[in-house]
Amino acid sequence: MTDFLRLSDLSAIPASLRGAYVAIGNFDGFHRGHQSVLEALKTRAAEAGVPAVVLTFEPHPRDVFAPAPFMFRLTQGDAKARLAQALGLDAIIIANFDRAFSQIEAEDFVSRFLVDALAVTGVIVGTDFHFGRQRRGTPTFLKAEGDRLGFAVETLGLMDEGDEPISSSRIRAALSEGAVTAANRLLGYHWFFEGVVEKGDQRGRELGYPTANMATPTGFGLAQGVYAVRARLGDRLLDGVAAFGKPMFDNQRPPFETHLFDFSGDIYDQTISVALLCHIRGQEVFSGLDELIAAMDRDSRKARALIAEGKPISPLDARLGFVGG
Repeated sequence: MTDFLRLSDLSAIPASLRGAYVAIGNFDGFHRGHQSVLEALKTRAAEAGVPAVVLTFEPHPRDVFAPAPFMFRLTQGDAKARLAQALGLDAIIIANFDRAFSQIEAEDFVSRFLVDALAVTGVIVGTDFHFGRQRRGTPTFLKAEGDRLGFAVETLGLMDEGDEPISSSRIRAALSEGAVTAANRLLGYHWFFEGVVEKGDQRGRELGYPTANMATPTGFGLAQGVYAVRARLGDRLLDGVAAFGKPMFDNQRPPFETHLFDFSGDIYDQTISVALLCHIRGQEVFSGLDELIAAMDRDSRKARALIAEGKPISPLDARLGFVGG
C-alpha cells in the first residue's frame, strides 16, 4: 500500500485495509508515548505483511459527556491525519463519537468493527484503554476476545520522562504555562494547530504589524503571550511572530494573531497552520502605543533570531516540515 487513507466510516472499510493491524485510542497529541505505540504497530504490521492503521475518535469523549466542550485539545482530526501520515502509517480512521456510539456494548464493538468491518490481524492498545457501554471493554477483556475470535492483542504501557509518564495532560499543562520547549520535547515535534484566517479589528495594521487572525476554539488553553512561529499557508512556509491575548484592549476570547514576516496579501478565509517554536514573553500592559510598538519591534527581532536557529527535534518533526526548511 502506498497511498495514505483517511476514513471516517467504520461501515465502509476498503478491501485494502481488511486484515490490518490496528492501534486504538484517542491519541490526543500523538506525543512520544503515542509514537512508541505506533512504532510497535508498524513493526507488527510489517511482520504480518498487513497495513498499519490507527483508529481514533472525534470529538473527544470527555467533550461529548460535558455540558459544553471544554478540553484543551492538542490535535483534532486534520492534525491527527497529518501526523499519522508523517509517521508512515497506512491509514487513519477517525470515527464519530457521540452518545449513541458510547452505548455500543463492548462485545458488539469487537464483533462489528474489529472482526466484521476490519477483520483485524491484531490490535494494540494502551493500558488505560476502555471502550463500550459503561467502559466495560478493558485490555483484559479485549485480550480474551482476541483469543476467542482469532486476532492478536498487545497492551503497551506509558513512556516515562523524568519522574512522570509522557501524557497529553502533562503537555497541556506545559502549554498553559507557556513552556513551549518542554511541550515540544514531550511531543517529539513542534506543536501546531490550524484555523481559518478571519477579519479582526485591524489594530495591528494600524501599528505597522498586520496579522493573520485565527479564532481559538473553546477550551484553548495556551498561555497568553508572544511566540516565535512558522506558518504554512498552502504550499508556502512563512516565518512570523504571534501574540495571544490583548491585555491593552478587549481580552475576552482573544484570537491568535500571527504577523507574517516579509509577506503581504489578502488571505482572509484561507486555512493557515501555525507551529510554535519558542515562547518569547508573557503578555504585558504598556503605558502607550509607542511603548507597545517598541516591544513589538523587539519581539520581531528575537523571533527572527530564534527561527533562524530552529532545527527539527526528531525525524517526525522534519517530515512535518515546519522547522529547518
